[in-house]
Amino acid sequence: MRKLWLITNPASGSSSPAKCEAIEILLRDRGLTLGGRTAFPAESLPDAAALDAAEIDLVVLFAGDGTINAALCALATWEGGFLILPGGTMNLLARSLHGDADPAAIVAAAHEDARRIALPLIEAGPHRAFVGLILGPAAHWYRAREMARAGRPRRMLSAALGAWRRTFGRGVRISGAPGLRARYQAVFVQPGATRLAVAAIDARDWRAIAELGWDWLTGDWVRARAVDEAETDALRLAEGQPVLALFDGEPVRLDAGTRITPGLSRVAFVTTLPEAGSDPG
Repeated sequence: MRKLWLITNPASGSSSPAKCEAIEILLRDRGLTLGGRTAFPAESLPDAAALDAAEIDLVVLFAGDGTINAALCALATWEGGFLILPGGTMNLLARSLHGDADPAAIVAAAHEDARRIALPLIEAGPHRAFVGLILGPAAHWYRAREMARAGRPRRMLSAALGAWRRTFGRGVRISGAPGLRARYQAVFVQPGATRLAVAAIDARDWRAIAELGWDWLTGDWVRARAVDEAETDALRLAEGQPVLALFDGEPVRLDAGTRITPGLSRVAFVTTLPEAGSDPG
């Protein structure tokens, strides 16, 4: 690590303005050079040209999975590396790269050995998910989550009721996953090494739908109980109109017929976990 750019989101789950400042101090105390800083979303994310002009070789992200996804997609053509620190509610991407280590331990370990790896991902047109993708009416629960985070209980209740009605509505049709039926209220897709893991919920299982809504409000959007599971090389939206989808928890409208496939990032992500087969001691 030579010259860094720090991207934070002070409103993410486990971060705050004070914690974001502490991360900057932590980096400087390690003798690292900070070439720039972005507080997203109040400030726009840097593009590849800005990072190259500042001679940045590593972007440090201290935020939740949604903000991290936005930054990774914005910098998809940039050739530098990424260090992901846990600054959100679930921190699933950070955990996959560093286990349960805290930011200070991650920075210290990365400073000693900045080993980089590629990560599996989900691709749908220009959109990518590194943690997971949700399709279908249940995706509308994101509005209730945002109102809960903003501390607006009345709007949260209104959004939750709207999401509940949509969830028990018509459902979304998908094709390409063997063994799955035509329509579901929520389709969860997670990236694997070479294939997509699909878990689908329908409205006949009201308990699963209730769990889905509760998990949205409490922040853990990947815990909801699924009733049908499959693996596939590709999915397709079998709908005649756009469908709301959540990429790592962030909303996107996907066009009818969009093809969803597994992918692999370039070797860009710093990990502090031991290599497979190595002696951790």
